[in-house]
Amino acid sequence: MDRVEDVVAMARCAEMGGAAGLRIEGVANVRAVAAALPLPTVGIIKRDLADSDVRITPDLEDIDALLDAGAPIIAFDATARQRPCPVAEMITRIQAGGALAFADCATLTEGQAAHQAGAEIVGTTLSGYTGADAPPDDPDLDLVRALAADGIRVVAEGRLRTPAQAAAAMQAGAFAVVVGQAITRPDVATRWFAEAVRGG
Repeated sequence: MDRVEDVVAMARCAEMGGAAGLRIEGVANVRAVAAALPLPTVGIIKRDLADSDVRITPDLEDIDALLDAGAPIIAFDATARQRPCPVAEMITRIQAGGALAFADCATLTEGQAAHQAGAEIVGTTLSGYTGADAPPDDPDLDLVRALAADGIRVVAEGRLRTPAQAAAAMQAGAFAVVVGQAITRPDVATRWFAEAVRGG
């Protein structure tokens, strides 16, 4: 379903369902969605690099491309892993282009550092995904709670699969919630139900 027309159609469905914003991957998709819908678009680019595990908007050229596509918010990997560009430089470039910086983090320390560097939004997007172990099944509400307690505008993201989990994230202090695969990957959501049916 990674075709521009399908992404726009899914974005329209999300708007109809009450979404307050959209997180969209890819320059062409961001440009089309930003032009077609009034909701704020969080733009990202996913790229695999030879010398870094950072995949989400890894470099300044990606930021420039998303700014050109009309993204008012740009999300990027703000983890402490080896990276092609320092977090502070990414934030400066995003803000210089008139957009808000959305720092995708894995830990409290990374979120605090991104906030101190000027990121307007900190996401729990990468919690559970930067270590050697497989990610847990549930969202990291403890991280949401800790970031919110520091006065950081935190967006809960990662493994939010049910409305109850989304509500729990808001109760933990989230400013907003990003739901990914449960909405955008019908094959994955179908598998959850199929496995539950077989197990039952």
